[in-house]
Amino acid sequence: MRWEEEIRLKGKVALLTGAAAAIKGEMMGFGGAAVHLFVREGAKVVLTDIRDDLGERAAALRADGHDARYLHLDVTSEQNWAQVVDAVMAEHGRLDVLFNNAGVSFPGRVEDITVEIWDRELGVHARGVFLGTRKAIPAMRKGGGGSIINTSLEMGIVGSPTSPAYSAAKGVITTFTKSAALQYAKENIRINSVHPGYADTPLTARRFNDPGVRQQLLDRTPMGRLGTAEDIANGVLFLASDESSWVTGSELVIDGGMTAQ
Repeated sequence: MRWEEEIRLKGKVALLTGAAAAIKGEMMGFGGAAVHLFVREGAKVVLTDIRDDLGERAAALRADGHDARYLHLDVTSEQNWAQVVDAVMAEHGRLDVLFNNAGVSFPGRVEDITVEIWDRELGVHARGVFLGTRKAIPAMRKGGGGSIINTSLEMGIVGSPTSPAYSAAKGVITTFTKSAALQYAKENIRINSVHPGYADTPLTARRFNDPGVRQQLLDRTPMGRLGTAEDIANGVLFLASDESSWVTGSELVIDGGMTAQ
């Protein structure tokens, strides 16, 4: 058992989007894996998603003695963001960590991407991160600061051969994160992006389980394996904790070496 002072998120209140896939024994997403690390490290967590049945099942980890709650959140809705952050503040009186992680993916060639697909990708990713960041900042200011972590992707740094709309949306997150970080650095509100490489999650499972596709991804990854949700969540935990107190506006790349090529 670790000493109390070693608990990295003790007393912190964390809000995570796209976090319903957080059930032990089932494949987790980045948000779900982060939930488990956060509660292990002493955080009070609010899981959000649009998959309410799954989210309520995930929040059942409070039966293990953790402080966890599930709330419905459509990240494209300004009103829904206001409701959720207001609920967090009413219950806890503070917000220390926001993990903007909700995502969708619609691969396709540029000629085959509809305006609706384009708007959906940019809506969930770019609009969602913007709305969440904007609403979290005043709440964090009341507590003297906080940490916002935005899920971009390696495709937010380099282009994607299969998902141009996804890559464009993630690129928006990358540069928005830097701009927002500069504006709020002096208020001790740190804003960083995390850039996963090819990783096994519920979102990627169907495509990545194709043997031909999987081999292509392995060939592109210098470390010779795909990532796990836990690989990414460990980086998110670092950015959420006070260990990263002098880190803002950064790109934390966790991709097995892919973008180093």
